[in-house]
Amino acid sequence: MRSPGPVAATTGGQDGFAMRLIHWQRQHGRHGLPWQDSRDPYRVWLSEIMLQQTQVSTVLDYYPRFLARFPDVRSLAAAPADEVMALWSGLGYYSRARNLHRCAQVVVTDHGGRFPTGASALQQLPGIGASTAAAIAAFCFGERISILDGNVLRVLSRLLAFGEDLARSGAQRQMWQKAQELLPPHPVGDDMVAYTQGLMDLGATVCTRSRPRCSQCPVQDLCLAHAHHQVDRFPVRGRSVRRQSVSWWLLLWRRPAAGGWQLGLMRRPGTGIWAGLHCPPVFESDEALRMAVVDTWRDRLQWLPVVAHSLTHREMRLHPVLLDGDAEALAGGGGLDWRWVKADELAGIGLPAPVRQLLEGL
Repeated sequence: MRSPGPVAATTGGQDGFAMRLIHWQRQHGRHGLPWQDSRDPYRVWLSEIMLQQTQVSTVLDYYPRFLARFPDVRSLAAAPADEVMALWSGLGYYSRARNLHRCAQVVVTDHGGRFPTGASALQQLPGIGASTAAAIAAFCFGERISILDGNVLRVLSRLLAFGEDLARSGAQRQMWQKAQELLPPHPVGDDMVAYTQGLMDLGATVCTRSRPRCSQCPVQDLCLAHAHHQVDRFPVRGRSVRRQSVSWWLLLWRRPAAGGWQLGLMRRPGTGIWAGLHCPPVFESDEALRMAVVDTWRDRLQWLPVVAHSLTHREMRLHPVLLDGDAEALAGGGGLDWRWVKADELAGIGLPAPVRQLLEGL
């Protein structure tokens, strides 16, 4: 989704929505989040990427650890990919971590280690979409441009009683334009910081998806959805994505090693579920796993309890199968690109969260 670019100043739109939001944010918005006191594009960018599809409470655990290891864009760019993925493990949406690493490298190699100062240029970097670029530009450089993430779409669609289907790209373009029309007409000082944070805070704490707190909303009397008692109708999304069920059988192939044991892992393909992470070999059926194991080792297979794991559009059932055996347990190593990892080295390997829990529990 591309942002519409600069727009001319307006009178503020929707009867001064912007100035009311700025005042409310300064008085009642969130002010204790660790990334809020910084105008460093690196720190703001990192927080924005982590917060995509992830609860603030979760990011509060990861953000300081990530900064402690990678305090600036150059240290992140120079880090091994496996280390970046290992620190990201558990946050999900792992393409964000791959793009984060790649973006850091581009900033260092193509921009001398300094982030571009405008939303249009920021959006050309790997993994930075229109709304994230707008957030960085507004927070760090005071650019007069609106964000439009999922929470903000909900706030503005209710405010305007926007009845078009937001699953359609044309409707999204209309909302981008309307979002720009609602901006503060002549922002000064940190107005754009307060306005942008106010949009986030309103969507996260008041104008929530279910059971919105309309009585606490600073723009309740401007909200057309509230005026018509139709808050639950918005935003309108006509197309829903069906959740799929996926069953995987994981071969936890373990062998003795000095001081403990090693586990055979392989890197997942560059696309698809858990792309680029390390994982035990995956099979699509119990029979396929059995057939991969040499006949004389099959009676050593141990079926562990099934693990349920939810992704955005999938419900996964993981069937872990433990095999204690040497390198001859699979014919020709199963034709797989193995990496034998000691138990005490797992913390430094990029692993999917449910797999990490399985391996640490062995």
